[in-house]
Amino acid sequence: MTQRYFIGLMSGTSLDSVDAVLVSFEPEFKLHYSHSHPLPPPIRAQILALCAPGENEIEQMGVLDRALGRLFADATEALLAHSGINRSEIRAIGSHGQTLRHHPELGFSLQIGDPATLAEQTGITCVADFRRRDLAAGGQGAPLVPAFHEALFRTPEQDRVLVNLGGMANITLLPASNQAPVSGYDTGPGNILMDSWIQSVKGEAFDANGQWAASGRVNPLLLERLLADAYFQQPPPKSTGRERFNLAWLEHHLRGTEVEIPNADVQATLLELTARSLAESIRSHALPHPGVYLCGGGSHNAALHLRLQDLLPEARIASTDTIGLPPDWMEAAAFAWFAKRTLNRETSSLASVTGAQGNRILGSIYLP
Repeated sequence: MTQRYFIGLMSGTSLDSVDAVLVSFEPEFKLHYSHSHPLPPPIRAQILALCAPGENEIEQMGVLDRALGRLFADATEALLAHSGINRSEIRAIGSHGQTLRHHPELGFSLQIGDPATLAEQTGITCVADFRRRDLAAGGQGAPLVPAFHEALFRTPEQDRVLVNLGGMANITLLPASNQAPVSGYDTGPGNILMDSWIQSVKGEAFDANGQWAASGRVNPLLLERLLADAYFQQPPPKSTGRERFNLAWLEHHLRGTEVEIPNADVQATLLELTARSLAESIRSHALPHPGVYLCGGGSHNAALHLRLQDLLPEARIASTDTIGLPPDWMEAAAFAWFAKRTLNRETSSLASVTGAQGNRILGSIYLP
């Protein structure tokens, strides 16, 4: 039986679910089925606990690694059941894993979600551990998805910017001219600070459509303090994560303000921080009239979408739906593509993005 399908799994910084997709690439890319698999609250709590230094980390990580491997296998089984596709038709699973630490300045990035358990439980070849080879070659190990963006969305008809609004925000710049290199990097926080603030104040997982942020007013002094973080002035290649931008980082800056800021105003300021850092990054590359396409969970934040359009009046801002891939499934689809590239012994990193010594074949293969 022909193995024409690939599965992609993604569990991101927002810790809301495991995204699973079933795709094919011949004769052209097609998303066949998708599934959002719940992340149980106890596992979410364990991930958050391990995102910061603590006691007994190695043993806790080992247990969580196996638990996530089983969870990713469950997500795969649920996707297969939903699709009706026989597992014998799946060539491989590409699994990003769950990032616990990302420290490119120290030369490492740690993702867990035991791929051996995933291959054992599903009986399907698994490709995982995509970041480490780029780091070994002197790169940031992130962002990786720009290579997938180039393969699917670069066109000579339009300069394009793809914006991923996950926990962190990153951009991919796809010039229409094939003489110009693809570039991209993490611009800073995407949803992570807005999610963390509303969770701490209101006990809600996220700010639906940015309604709470829209009810507040931006505090200029707080915004100035947040934008003064050295990361925003750092030139690319660069990448970041929860280690830097988190609730403790925000609370540190709030303690430095002279007056208490209303909670809704803090949320409005955090939305402005994401919008402003993104817009300034996009403008700095001087693409005159780019098409800006949003993906990731934050693409559903209507207030953020409107603010980006205000800050980038020369751009046409839309969802990646309009160019062929629903925004919720972009990253999972990318890791299915990485799995295909790895098995074909093809490179899937972009040195122009990560700063590595060259493009590399990424990922480790776990046979069933």
